[in-house]
Amino acid sequence: MNTLLWLSGLVDSASTAINRFLRWTILVIVFISAGNAVSRKFFDLSSNAFLEIQWYLFSAVFLLGAGYVFLRNDHVRVDVLSQRLTPSARALVDLAGIVFFLIPFCVFIVYQSTPIVAEALRSGEISQNAGGLLRWPVYFLLPLGYVLLLVQSLSEAIKRLAFLLGIIADPAPLSDPTGHDDVLGS
Repeated sequence: MNTLLWLSGLVDSASTAINRFLRWTILVIVFISAGNAVSRKFFDLSSNAFLEIQWYLFSAVFLLGAGYVFLRNDHVRVDVLSQRLTPSARALVDLAGIVFFLIPFCVFIVYQSTPIVAEALRSGEISQNAGGLLRWPVYFLLPLGYVLLLVQSLSEAIKRLAFLLGIIADPAPLSDPTGHDDVLGS
């Protein structure tokens, strides 16, 4: 179990590092968006490529950040039910959900999306908009994001199991009820 917990720590560190990168990506999105707005408003210039790169980067933040959200226990859950459960019962429900729903769903999405990425890469698919971008990079974000979520879900399953075995403290305590949790984490 110690080796699994060590691997879980590596996964958690990787998710945290990805989050640090994504924070800067959000700043880039803001600058691109502001630049687009200023160029359209004051210079009557527009670029489909800059509009699309905003969408691509937003997709990257959303898809690549899902594992970190899970690590921080900030994902959507039915709090009305989970607040009433003991920490052990909550960990058992989480573990069952990870094993029977999240992991199979991640595998399914990766399996289904990979051929689409491969075809877009093979064909050199480009956006239909004038001056648009290649499509495969944004398509690639889907399986990559779900692989990252899959790996983080395995890490979370290891931690829930270790908690249930009494090896570690509760890895997913309930969020701060005051709502003062740090949104971007550390």
